[in-house]
Amino acid sequence: MKNKVLLQGNKVIGEAAVLAGCRFYAGYPITPQNELPEYMAERLRGVEGGVFIQSESEIAAINMVAGASAAGARAMTSSSGPGIDLKQEGISSMAACELPGVVVNMMRGGPGLGNIRPSQGDYFQATRGGGHGDYRTPVLAPATCQEMADLTMDAFDLADRYRTPVMILADGMMGQMMEPVVFREPAPRDYSDDFKMRGAGSGKSKIIRGLILDALAMEEHNWKLVRKYQVIADREVRYEAFRVDDAELVLVAYGTAARIAKGAIHRLDAMGIRVGLFRPISLWPFPMTQLRQLSESVKEFFVFEMSAGQMVEDVRLALQGYARIGFHGRPGGVVPTPAELANVIYRYCRDREALIERP
Repeated sequence: MKNKVLLQGNKVIGEAAVLAGCRFYAGYPITPQNELPEYMAERLRGVEGGVFIQSESEIAAINMVAGASAAGARAMTSSSGPGIDLKQEGISSMAACELPGVVVNMMRGGPGLGNIRPSQGDYFQATRGGGHGDYRTPVLAPATCQEMADLTMDAFDLADRYRTPVMILADGMMGQMMEPVVFREPAPRDYSDDFKMRGAGSGKSKIIRGLILDALAMEEHNWKLVRKYQVIADREVRYEAFRVDDAELVLVAYGTAARIAKGAIHRLDAMGIRVGLFRPISLWPFPMTQLRQLSESVKEFFVFEMSAGQMVEDVRLALQGYARIGFHGRPGGVVPTPAELANVIYRYCRDREALIERP
């Protein structure tokens, strides 16, 4: 059995990336993810073929990652909200050229430069592609340092498997906190030419290009990407269902907000309110079907986000009127306590008295 290592979240991602075979990192400093490039700068020095570049800008960094990916390297970049803004054209270009790569976003308060506190205001940016054109980016949202390690390795595998950029979406709190982690053995990198994705294309690319001037050819390329995204949506949904079997109300939250929600659930249990948690781990593809199925037995849902309300729109799309949906958000970098959330839920349930058990 491997030993546990106590490590900061940003450094966990860095170590997991190197173990997964990442040999190229390019990035530009921005709080609260600076420990990640700092770690990669030192770590890649001791790895054969390892390359670290502190680029002149976030724009340069993502294009360096695209070039390294085109040359066959497992490559990664990282930033926070304003820096991810600048990377969007490069991410769109990588999606168009079907180049694998991993992009890490340690979210901070916004909009604009905002502040360096943890937030979840980048959900729309991450799950809707963020850049221009018809493309999607798989998005993985860890809630613990252990998941940071596991999902980082998974992100590289997904990027290779589907030839697409993959985003890891966390926040400043997760990047700074320290937890014990066990790093698993990475899966061998799959270069197989035999992989077929239901008509989405197979075989190694011979020409890498994103500029397709003929409209019909561009349309066909778009449909090819759509077929690939449908395969991802069918195969790569991830979520956690916590204490939902006998729940009268189900909280929906991800990342740090889900950790707070679990603390609130324990407090609510002492108040006689049976509450569960549905935690999306893949924010795209969002677990629409699984959430809808849960509405067959639960008719009260409550979305909690460290934002003004973004994931709540996907919850509404998933439930489509089959259940009632409440919401509580704290934007701008405010991190509420489990006690605050428990009180919010209690007041919500008090207005619907049937949700509170009678002695």
